[in-house]
Amino acid sequence: MLKIVMAATAAGAALASAATAANADKDPFQWLENVDSPKALAWVEQQNAKTFAVLEKDPHFAPMKAEALAILNSKARIPFGSIHNGMVYNFWQDENHVRGLWRRASVKSYKSGDPKWETLIDYDQLAKDEGRNWVAEGVSCLEPEYRHCMVRLSDGGADANVQREFDTKTKQFVKDGFFVPEAKSAVGWLDENTLVVGTNWGEGSLTTSGYPRTARIWKRGEDLASLPVFFEGAPTDVSDGLNVVHDGGKAYIFGSKNVSFFESEHYYWPEIGGERVKLPLPLNSDLQGVLDGRAIFFLREAWSYQGADYPEGAVIAYDLASGKAETVFRPSEKEAVEDVETGKSSIVIQYLEDVSGKAARLTRGKDGTWAAKEIDMPANGVVKIISAGGGTDDAMLSYESITTPNTLYFVDRKNRMTRIAQAPAFYDASDIEVRQRFATSKDGTKIPYFIAGRKEVLAKGDAPTMQYAYGGFLIPTLPVYYEDPGRPQHGALAGKIWMSRGGVLVLANIRGGGEYGPAWHQAAMKANHQNAIDDFIAVSEDLIKTGVTTPQKLGAIGRSNGGLLMGAILTQRPDLYKAIDCGVPLFDMKRYTHLGAGASWIGEYGDPEKPDQWAYIKKYSPYQNLKKGMPYPKVFFYSSTKDDRVHPGHARKAVAMMESLGYPIFYYENTEGGHGGASNQDQLAFRTALEFTYFARLLMGDGQAAN
Repeated sequence: MLKIVMAATAAGAALASAATAANADKDPFQWLENVDSPKALAWVEQQNAKTFAVLEKDPHFAPMKAEALAILNSKARIPFGSIHNGMVYNFWQDENHVRGLWRRASVKSYKSGDPKWETLIDYDQLAKDEGRNWVAEGVSCLEPEYRHCMVRLSDGGADANVQREFDTKTKQFVKDGFFVPEAKSAVGWLDENTLVVGTNWGEGSLTTSGYPRTARIWKRGEDLASLPVFFEGAPTDVSDGLNVVHDGGKAYIFGSKNVSFFESEHYYWPEIGGERVKLPLPLNSDLQGVLDGRAIFFLREAWSYQGADYPEGAVIAYDLASGKAETVFRPSEKEAVEDVETGKSSIVIQYLEDVSGKAARLTRGKDGTWAAKEIDMPANGVVKIISAGGGTDDAMLSYESITTPNTLYFVDRKNRMTRIAQAPAFYDASDIEVRQRFATSKDGTKIPYFIAGRKEVLAKGDAPTMQYAYGGFLIPTLPVYYEDPGRPQHGALAGKIWMSRGGVLVLANIRGGGEYGPAWHQAAMKANHQNAIDDFIAVSEDLIKTGVTTPQKLGAIGRSNGGLLMGAILTQRPDLYKAIDCGVPLFDMKRYTHLGAGASWIGEYGDPEKPDQWAYIKKYSPYQNLKKGMPYPKVFFYSSTKDDRVHPGHARKAVAMMESLGYPIFYYENTEGGHGGASNQDQLAFRTALEFTYFARLLMGDGQAAN
């Protein structure tokens, strides 16, 4: 565990005297937006010390932290990886490799269930050797050989990173190889001596959202700073760049002018150095890959083209030579595409049906029609494509549920399945019952949600209950076992630490997510964002109405966009909740476009600088709606100093304002970790223990809630 502070300082002591209404014309806490100012950091130290003095010393904390570490660092976890050129590449963390290993094994040994790993990069050793706080941020490698790679390294876990060339044959960083200085950069390989790159070239080279707006072609030996512009967008775009897709021995180069977070103009160069072609795809569409000269797109809006209609949520193939389009996959009203991966001669699609995972392989006939053959995965759980493509039609898929540990399957081009591995149970789920139920939202929409707990606890009712949702950016909330350990309310961590102690877990599939495709998302965008809040409240009311819990035992948890949701329910329906865990949140929606990467999300929320849009945003913006004399619960906020996506100023100002209005809170800010809030497993276990300790204190009836 990395402890951020040891003692309180005097720096924020005068905050209480600054009490003022949150909707005042002048923000008294704007100084907390200055991330690294001594005054702001001293305030953070004071807040952390107060939180640690209570939660870290609570009797729940030590065992909960130990349980989290045992799961997060377990060597029995499945080492998920991706297939490239006959090898499986994997990133791995455990107690001996806190920062992680990038390693590989042959497909043959991996399929045996006993992979023989070969380490490529030991990030712990690299950080030690170079005296840097390196956090692994992924790699970009040249297909199909997968020898030439650009490795992304973040100092402390921020989105900004440096990129360095690495050779997987020599297992060394390339001396005098390609190097991109720290920035929010994007690179792609044209060939072993040529990159496409978007980065910060200085004044005027970034969008107002802080991302590259120019892209250039970089040949080995050339000076990065002197490259001519190859592709350029407008300062008001979210980002602009190039994307290289390799298929059948050819490199296809595309340009994306991302005019908003969800909208992109698509361009294609038939020949490098030739004239670019603007593709006729709608703005709400995403490139997924290339197969046999056909660009595969996912449509987030309906498209009428050459006399044919293609519905939103469909996958289509666009012939780059002839300009003809074909339907690859058309989901039903209850289905939603989650992932699309192109193989050597087929496409694998992962999709949902009433929030239950499925997968299918799509192949094209000579007549231009695409046939789907379902992959026979287990039902009523989460199906995920782990690997597909990499120069082969072989794929690897996983299955899991709240109570079922991950199982990994190898699927060949004929959909013949072989089970590779199954993770052990990290908690006893023999008496855990999982139900899918539906609540009715304010406008009559049926909102699905999952409820899980020990059978006797659910039968008795009146249980300590933790309700999670996200509700934005087309991202679904799924009943996973072990998928995203950054979200401790999920699966094994919640099972071991929460449900085994008599707690109930609820996952709410509110609008704004991707559970039912683009329409489900769009129903909570911009002026409709209140729908997501109403949906969450409807699930809470349903839990109370059906006796699962009571307002004195109901807690809510969300992070990022879900943190905004937590702020909204805090200010709109505090009577429903005894505890609210608000992580790396958006909170001040008046200034969100000026903080972090906020300007890039105008497509999701709207622009507060425009009076007509601020008119609906201000109704749910938590910061502007905080008031005195309300029955607010004692909120747990957390953030990260290094978060350059959602600015820590949101959480800091929320805490300062609530304290000035007389409300006690808990606040934890990690000085590293980026938007994930933790840069390694030890830090994640520490924060997870803080969160569950907080819920145990407030919801499990030990009488310490006011402390």
